[in-house]
Amino acid sequence: MASWCIPPEADADFVWRMEDVIHTYLRPYDPRYPVVCFDETFKQLFGEVRPAQRPRPGAPMRVDYEDERKGVSHQFMMCEPLRGWRHVRVTERRTRRDYAACVRELVEVHYPQATKIRLVQDNLNTHDGASLYETFRPAKARELLDRIEFHYTPKHGSWLNMAETEIGIMNRQCLDRRLDSPEKIATEVAAWENQRNALQARLH
Repeated sequence: MASWCIPPEADADFVWRMEDVIHTYLRPYDPRYPVVCFDETFKQLFGEVRPAQRPRPGAPMRVDYEDERKGVSHQFMMCEPLRGWRHVRVTERRTRRDYAACVRELVEVHYPQATKIRLVQDNLNTHDGASLYETFRPAKARELLDRIEFHYTPKHGSWLNMAETEIGIMNRQCLDRRLDSPEKIATEVAAWENQRNALQARLH
C-alpha cells in the first residue's frame, strides 16, 4: 500500500492560500521585495561499522551493508527562485530558536538592503512570529518582523513551496549517501550550495 498526502477538496481556505502563493510568485522581480522560499528537512546520520574496502581497478568501492545510527541532522533551506540563489543552514536541532535564527540571517545577512522579504513557507507550528518573540527581545523581534511578509502554503499544499523542490535537488545531488556527522553534512551542502549559486540555477 502506498502512502500519499491527499489534499482536501478545494475549499475556500485552500484556494485563497494557493492563489496568494501563486500571485506572490508571479510578481515581477524586485530586489527591494525579494520572494524567498523557506522549508526544512532532516537526514538520518549513519556511520560505518567496518571501513569500506579499496576497490580493485575497474571494480566499485565495497561498502558493508551494516551501519551505526548517529542521530539526525536538520537542514533549513532558503532560496530565491528568480535570482537562482539558495542557502542551507545545518543544525542539530529543529526548534523555534533555530527558525528565528534563520529569519534573522535572512534579514541581516542575506537581504540587509531589502525593504521587505516576501517569505513563502508552510504552516509548521514554529514558522511564525512567536518564534522570534521567544528568541529575541520584543524590540528586536518586532524589528525583524517588520522586514518580513509571510505567505503560507495551504494545508496539504506544501508542493507549492519551491524550497521543497530545491530540497529534492539537494538530496539527489548532494546527500544521497551515508554521512555520519552534522559537520560532514555542512561541508557537503556548502560545496553544493556554492556550485548551484555560481551557476545561478533557477527554479521555474
